[in-house]
Amino acid sequence: MKNTENKSLVKLVFHMIQGALIGLGAVLPGISGGVLSVVFGIYKPVMELLANPFKHFKTHIPRLLPYLIGGAVGFLGVAKLLAFVLDKYPDPSVCLFVGLITGMLPSLWREAGEQGRTRGSYLSMAAAFVIILVLLLALGVSSIVIKPGFGWYLFCGFCLALSVIAPGMSFSTLLMPLGLYTPFVEGISDLNMKILIPGGIGALATVICLAKLINMLFDRFYTYAFHAIVGIVVAATIVIIPFQSFAVSAASCLANVICLVVGIVAALALDRFNSTVEVG
Repeated sequence: MKNTENKSLVKLVFHMIQGALIGLGAVLPGISGGVLSVVFGIYKPVMELLANPFKHFKTHIPRLLPYLIGGAVGFLGVAKLLAFVLDKYPDPSVCLFVGLITGMLPSLWREAGEQGRTRGSYLSMAAAFVIILVLLLALGVSSIVIKPGFGWYLFCGFCLALSVIAPGMSFSTLLMPLGLYTPFVEGISDLNMKILIPGGIGALATVICLAKLINMLFDRFYTYAFHAIVGIVVAATIVIIPFQSFAVSAASCLANVICLVVGIVAALALDRFNSTVEVG
């Protein structure tokens, strides 16, 4: 009995940590909260809840509550601390996240194949990979700068929600080329209502308009949709790898490699733990 209680407590803590990582992924540059929600295995129930909140409230909220609490802490609380670390040690920090995502790819691949694989599955994965890779690379090289205002903060909310609904679409990657990322994140951390209100409206409108559509795609075309997500995750992960930092010095290369390995090992261990809990 005591072992069962301890296992449940450890599972709860792990889920809150996963939620915190998702929250951090939503706000840190180059990372996608949607990608992390996929690799942690909660993307589908989140989408079901967003698409039909009244229908799935009783069944999904108890399961997702630890993730939601962790996500709120990660997004609003710990994000400032990790943003500082990311600012001081940007390349090793990103490599750690890349390692986490890479280590979760085997479980993501298994989940994508739950209903079998067809030629169309591989085609959807390849198409999604190419489209997202080209889009993110294009955004990375653009240099558009605009003046933020109410309408643009609506757009920021749209991008924030999109980064959860469409894995791989990091809202920071979308906003940085436009010069909107820093004022939007600072406004959130300072609880600035002039930014929170339009951002919240944009995010809510996006969820209402797109959640049902994407959930329908999963219901009707599971294997195509999930394999497309695999392609998106791989493309988004490749884009954020700080390749140039590996050539700066031997010490920099070693630090990046260590962070990659730590992330991969931690993700594989977490996946194994989750499988053990589910079996148990």
